[in-house]
Amino acid sequence: MTVESERASAARARWVPGVEARAGKFPGPSLIPALNAIQARLGWLPRAELEELAREVRRPRYEIEGLISFYPHFRTTPPAAVALHVCHDLSCWLSGGEERLAELRARFGDAADVELVEVSCLGRCDVAPAAAVNERPGPVAEVDGLVEAARSTGVGQAAPTPSGRRGPWPNDPYPAGSGVAERYRSLRALLAGELDPDEVVATLSASGLRGMGGAGFPTGKKWELVRGAEPGGVTYAICNADESEPGTFKDRQILADQPHLVLEGLLLGMAVVGAEQGWVFIRHEYGPEEHVLRAEIEAVREAGVIGPDACGSGRRLQLDVFVSPGGYILGEETALLECMEGHRGEPRNKPPFPGNYGLHGRPTLMNSVETFADVPVILQRGADWWADQGRGESVGWKFFAVSGHVARPGVYCVPMGTTVRELIDEAGGVRDGARVGAVQPGGASSNFIGPDQLDLALDFGPLAEAGTMLGSGALVVLAEGTDLLAASTNVLRFFRNESCGKCVPCRVGSTKAHGLLREVLDAGTPLDEARRGELLRLEEAMRKTSICGLGQVALGPVVSVLGLDKGGAAARDQPRPEGETGQPDR
Repeated sequence: MTVESERASAARARWVPGVEARAGKFPGPSLIPALNAIQARLGWLPRAELEELAREVRRPRYEIEGLISFYPHFRTTPPAAVALHVCHDLSCWLSGGEERLAELRARFGDAADVELVEVSCLGRCDVAPAAAVNERPGPVAEVDGLVEAARSTGVGQAAPTPSGRRGPWPNDPYPAGSGVAERYRSLRALLAGELDPDEVVATLSASGLRGMGGAGFPTGKKWELVRGAEPGGVTYAICNADESEPGTFKDRQILADQPHLVLEGLLLGMAVVGAEQGWVFIRHEYGPEEHVLRAEIEAVREAGVIGPDACGSGRRLQLDVFVSPGGYILGEETALLECMEGHRGEPRNKPPFPGNYGLHGRPTLMNSVETFADVPVILQRGADWWADQGRGESVGWKFFAVSGHVARPGVYCVPMGTTVRELIDEAGGVRDGARVGAVQPGGASSNFIGPDQLDLALDFGPLAEAGTMLGSGALVVLAEGTDLLAASTNVLRFFRNESCGKCVPCRVGSTKAHGLLREVLDAGTPLDEARRGELLRLEEAMRKTSICGLGQVALGPVVSVLGLDKGGAAARDQPRPEGETGQPDR
């Protein structure tokens, strides 16, 4: 990328003229793509580059500094020759991460050319404990080789993690090995007038498909609302590929294996709601998957599927990738929008919702990777077929990321309604023949359940009735004998670190609760009733008064563990924020 095109990349996030600044925020093209480009070229953001950028785009330096200070991916000092990032979150912690981290510190801690940093989840929980060397991810076992490569020829670009499957995923309606010409059938039918937009919405509603990113809002209803928000006006569509919650990596595998389904679903959504521009918002740790996605976008562009005359329809459909500058909070839909607009990624108060007031104040359709990938499957095979794939009252297929103390961590596609026990068995059971001690069925945001609840069906309703949730589709298994209070404190540390700081209950409450728990764990003493009561009061305050799902659920896992210690009643009775997770309705 030339310096000129790097500067021009600041305009990639489309800006609607006339949108006024809100609360001192500057309207205009997002500066984040330009900052990402500078850091990709130089490894950091030198002062001279920032001053030049400010002059060229006519934006104040303090605005740029405000962005840089908020997003963890940006750095203002030169990096060492070897940047070694080691995950310390739950799945890695359960796989001996603390011991491996201590070994790496002993080996590289005094090396002048190595910068060793503990980081939050890298999205590689299936190879835990995970690390990244100069942003190339992999298991800790590969670190020595990657460090040597970084010191000499460079680490190169990693390939996506193989799924381990022998055949195609059971949900894909297109033959294995088919290309662009054979795929995108539903999109072509819609643009040719053979399929009506209202028919698409009706089919999605009849299928029972719900948002697979967390809150589970009915997909057909969402598309209908955005379609009717402002007919004929400017509308946008975004695929939220920023899964960043510990234990969650199923969207990563879908992007690697089924980019065609993700993009067709996104394009169908754009065509239905009247959007001409769509983005995939992807976390920067997903570099291998980003390459796969960009290659698929280029392939559909060359085939005429997208562009100014998409599929020969005369309609304009354009796609781009927006790379996140870091931060779990960006999985929250309004924080993501703030980031794309070039602001600090702090959640907005809702309502209004993005379907009415989204990117640059325009109606915006936003769904998760898995949700968009399900759309062409349903349109190809029908709503009845989709409904029949589930168990009992459940509908459709569901992707799960399974990690922790299981024999075969990975991504599994199973019928919705499969039980917790069955999914654990699918992953080879608990390692070394141990018994299950506890499970988080829906990612770090979900409450722990005990071994007496393994026959729960993995679906929105049954899990909610049991006091937990389906959440991000991440099942983390803890073997019997695991220190559950320490495990839940590890989860709380993640939420404390990832709080955007906008609201006091989340910022202060998570810090205070984590400090209290660390005192107990470090002292090796039981949690007394006074401290237990303080934790329960903090949880209630955070759940009822935090702005977004992160603060509302941050202490839920801890409280659920306290309930398991008392026989499980508190875990089942613990109220949940309605329709919210740490990453609401992605």
